[in-house]
Amino acid sequence: MTDEIQPTSHTAPRFRAAKRALAACLLLAAVCAAVWFDREALLRGIAELWIVSDTIGPADAAVIFGGGLEVRPFAAAEYYQKGLVKKILVSNSRVDRSETLGVLPSHAAMNRSVLLKLGVPEAAIETFGSDLTNTYQEAVALREWALRAHARSVIVPTQEFSSRRVRWVVKRELAGTGTRVQVA
Repeated sequence: MTDEIQPTSHTAPRFRAAKRALAACLLLAAVCAAVWFDREALLRGIAELWIVSDTIGPADAAVIFGGGLEVRPFAAAEYYQKGLVKKILVSNSRVDRSETLGVLPSHAAMNRSVLLKLGVPEAAIETFGSDLTNTYQEAVALREWALRAHARSVIVPTQEFSSRRVRWVVKRELAGTGTRVQVA
């Protein structure tokens, strides 16, 4: 007589469960490997779904929110040079304490300086709002300006990854004003 271990009715379900678990682990490993090796295309596709950009046409003003000094004033100046806008609004935002202390110039002052160096005349630059600290406050201040100026359309240049959030906040705040929002 040999001492072979015979499967019992209790070990068969465990064996099947172990086989399923192994198959699931192998499938998960294969999916992870595929994602890893094709991660660049996958991430680019996800980014393209997240980023929004409207078709830009003539507007009453280009609006520069705080931050984004490396992109926003340059885009606004380009819209002005192309004749798409006659006015550029600069958010009177406060980003950090160094501005409050006067150690660094405000974002509004830096945006104004960039615009002037790019050939935008002083008369075409207007500051809106007061001591704004976030996109929501900037959108509320823009709403007040749009109502006062009877603006029909504004262009809001922003960075790629904040475009969806900026468009959502600004469109929500300008709803009912008759002002169309274009986010570039």
